[in-house]
Amino acid sequence: MKDPEGGKTPPQRGGGDDSGGSESETPRPTSRRGRRRHRSRGKRGKNPQGQTIEASSPAPQSAPNANNVPSQDGDKTDVVEQPRRRRSRRRRRRKAVFAKDHTVPANAAAPDVAAGGGASSGSASSPDQAMQTQPADHVRSRPVETKDGGNTIRPEPDGRAGNRQEPRRWRSRQFRREGHAPLYAALDLGTNNCRLLMAAPTRPGQFRVVDAFSRIVRLGEGLTHSGRLSDAAMDRAVDALHVCAGKLMARKTRGYRLIATEACRAAENGAAFIERVRRETGLSLEIVDRETEARLAVAGCSSLVEPKTRGVVLFDIGGGSSEIALIDIPDGDPRRLSEKIVSWTSLPMGVVTLAEHFGGRDVTPAVFEAMVAHVSEVIGRFDGRMDLAHLLDNPNFHLLGTSGTVTTLAGIFLDLERYDRRRVDGIWMSSEQVSAMTERLLGWTFEERVDNPCIGADRADLVLAGCAILEAIRRTWPSERLRVADRGLREGILIELMTRDNAWRRSRRKGGQQ
Repeated sequence: MKDPEGGKTPPQRGGGDDSGGSESETPRPTSRRGRRRHRSRGKRGKNPQGQTIEASSPAPQSAPNANNVPSQDGDKTDVVEQPRRRRSRRRRRRKAVFAKDHTVPANAAAPDVAAGGGASSGSASSPDQAMQTQPADHVRSRPVETKDGGNTIRPEPDGRAGNRQEPRRWRSRQFRREGHAPLYAALDLGTNNCRLLMAAPTRPGQFRVVDAFSRIVRLGEGLTHSGRLSDAAMDRAVDALHVCAGKLMARKTRGYRLIATEACRAAENGAAFIERVRRETGLSLEIVDRETEARLAVAGCSSLVEPKTRGVVLFDIGGGSSEIALIDIPDGDPRRLSEKIVSWTSLPMGVVTLAEHFGGRDVTPAVFEAMVAHVSEVIGRFDGRMDLAHLLDNPNFHLLGTSGTVTTLAGIFLDLERYDRRRVDGIWMSSEQVSAMTERLLGWTFEERVDNPCIGADRADLVLAGCAILEAIRRTWPSERLRVADRGLREGILIELMTRDNAWRRSRRKGGQQ
């Protein structure tokens, strides 16, 4: 029989059966769960000093009146007090268990915390105020999701609610496995952006993003004319790297790689800038060559190449350089894609350098064609450009682009009110759709490009230069299909780090033991 509050009726200590009801005669359980429940039940008849309390029947109480009114003698009737009963603490997989009665579960919203924008005048409007609605320390509960205005405040991925960590034994098996997965970090300091990605391995070949950071720093601004990194550009980059250093220090990582690309490769003071970064932020950046950059881009986008694909031209349009890799897949197996590169090149131009050379603010159709002709001339010097000529008419051949240019075109094609990576990454676009989006951008003024949510003020003067590089690639390797990838060097670094460290095998072994 269950009690009205949902717990089980506690066992009778006295002689309620033929055996006499002696507690010492109860057989001791053999399982760990049974022993834990046996000990918890045995403590109910002891006081805080550990002395045994004899069970006694409650004192007789006078029956109350129907309306609980004073009796004729002038005394109020006594109210029968129901004994408090505790719930049995049974551990159930993937279910919340509360240790005591009369406690509010953590996932039940407090009266003064409103969901969404309907908060009252006394509602919690800051994370500190929202944390005051958490249960006391003696209540074992699950993390709470509250809302700060319109922003949802969620617990940290490691299971912390506020500053208090939930006891390990109350976590589910899946949550515990993800919380103990090793973290890996990848930082890419390019000509235009500074990006950081931190992730933990999950399924073989996949990972779960734990933290990410991206900021436009334009490190290569003015590099084409002066050949040096300007002081203002270096200051912007150092400020962004300070943020990255704080994120790396806040979490324990098993492995990381921090790279710098074309801007630091081409600048005369690139080595001095790397030393300044090490001195001021503590980060040791590695200037990688163009071949390594192309290999990392291929590794990061390998999961978007479908089986039965026969050939791919993968390109990464950067700020100071553009990497192109020709991949031949005769067996149609996209695994180990970086080992199937037949030829590659790195164009010494990107969206920043091309926009500075031709102008990126007011681009007419004539200026755009001049950009395309200039890029096509540079691609024409690439000796291996015809290595996939036998696959250009194959329906299983396509282009794969990873850059801000192609993701911007995809966002405009989808008419996104706000850029959404989940909808853009992996989308297919036909040749006619790419041409239509390029013509649409050419018809916009600079102010119209700024107002578009997928472009913004930071990319308004660079997007048409990227479209010119894309158009030159499409004319050299014509294809009916283009796949868009919102991923690149950072993902390639993480995959190489996890593969070298056997992270997926280790996570499977740990997951099987838990």
